[in-house]
Amino acid sequence: MKPNTKKFLQEAEKYLFVFIGLAVFAFGWTFFLIPHQITGGGISGISAIIYFACDKIPVSVSALVLNLILIGIAWKILGRRFCIDTLICSVLLSLLLQVGQSLYDFLLNFYGHPIIPDDPFMCAMIGAALSGLGIGIALTNGGNTGGTDIIVLMIAKYRRVSYGRTSLYLNIFIVLSSILTTHNPVLLVYSAVVLFVYIIVSDLVIDGYRQTFQFMVFSKKNHEIAERINNELHRGATFLKGTGSYNHQDTEVLLIISHRTDRANIIRIIKEVDNTAFISISKVQSVFGKNFEEIKL
Repeated sequence: MKPNTKKFLQEAEKYLFVFIGLAVFAFGWTFFLIPHQITGGGISGISAIIYFACDKIPVSVSALVLNLILIGIAWKILGRRFCIDTLICSVLLSLLLQVGQSLYDFLLNFYGHPIIPDDPFMCAMIGAALSGLGIGIALTNGGNTGGTDIIVLMIAKYRRVSYGRTSLYLNIFIVLSSILTTHNPVLLVYSAVVLFVYIIVSDLVIDGYRQTFQFMVFSKKNHEIAERINNELHRGATFLKGTGSYNHQDTEVLLIISHRTDRANIIRIIKEVDNTAFISISKVQSVFGKNFEEIKL
């Protein structure tokens, strides 16, 4: 396969999954959240608040306009590539939100009654889960919806602030602002539930399915442990040179990176070979390379 053809197919696959993810996100908002005047964080949350305040402005229009303004401000600050990817995803998301709202209205008029169960709390949970799932799929495949992330990234460029904390505070502020249009404390609680369920589900999609672990093993039988891991689990390992700070003796440290499915078996092998071994196990956010994830940018 020619390099250009391969690159084209990779880009096509990327945007196919980004499209699927954004479609799921839009479905969760337009079918479950917006009809019950429930909002969440991000630009979609701000657009929903604007829609609740004056329903002549569709969510899709507000989301696109706000994203275009932020992209214009961030063009020189965050770089051309980031802004172009954000622009593509923002336009696509706005189109999907418009299609979703139009489809919901059509089905409502066609059947003469809501097609989604009239249970705001259940709709909040389902809508949040779907939007978290959708955005997780999009981000995992290189998509970027921009929105409030642009604001946080611009702040972080000039101020030493925590990205996660700033993003959380900003989204909480957006959710709290929804009380100005709904005037209903119950809906405010539902909107807060949406925000936290969305965060949990999106994190699970982005990191949960590919969760990996890093083992640091200190044992005099590291070579035997590594050999069993190679033969039984077909998993590689690396020997690192180290020096003890207390006795100043040279030692070998065994480094193992594994999927979560191998975690229990690795612990079992270490225990069977040397039950006095000193082991450090930590979760790794991402691992790229052979037998793990492919870099997607």
